[in-house]
Amino acid sequence: MATPLRRDPAKNQQRILRAATAEFARAGLGGARVDRIAERAGANKRMLYYYYGNKEALFLAVMEASYEQIRAAERGLHLAEVDPVEGIRRLVEFTWEYYLKHPEFLTLLNSENLHKARHIKRSKNIPALHSPFVAMIEDLLQRGTQSGKFRKGVDAVQLYISIASLSYFYQSNRHTLSAVFARDLFAPKHRTERLKHMVELVLGYLRK
Repeated sequence: MATPLRRDPAKNQQRILRAATAEFARAGLGGARVDRIAERAGANKRMLYYYYGNKEALFLAVMEASYEQIRAAERGLHLAEVDPVEGIRRLVEFTWEYYLKHPEFLTLLNSENLHKARHIKRSKNIPALHSPFVAMIEDLLQRGTQSGKFRKGVDAVQLYISIASLSYFYQSNRHTLSAVFARDLFAPKHRTERLKHMVELVLGYLRK
């Protein structure tokens, strides 16, 4: 039986969120079980329902926390303080490395896409996280254009979708791609080549 958590609501919720993230990433929303989350968190199901209401609401909380984490990490890049070319390079490299270190983020996205984003559509927090992030990319593009290094007319949202896709597709499909092309795409050599290719591809598109 799970041991009761101490009366520290913030820490309790963090434990539950960590346990839920692992369970949803492993089994998806449909396959996840509240009793397994409770056991992993050292809680009981009543505690989970007290904080989050139901499994669907807990899944949304996990998605919100996951987006908050990646956006907070991106703010740590301080892109407003660097040359725009260096800023784009940092963003591509960061996205690649973040996905490598947090594969659970990709599996959570896969699960939410299966449900047509019905959970994050209800979120008031996720859109608020993305407005300053888009503005940060727009600033890079504007400074790059003003300095004559970037071409005009690049949409910040489309650019970020492309950057994320370059990392996401490669990593989420690495097993099938490795089998099809008879190449271990996750070997250190090929991961280094991939990152270099992505940086050159994005900067090549942006250059004037």
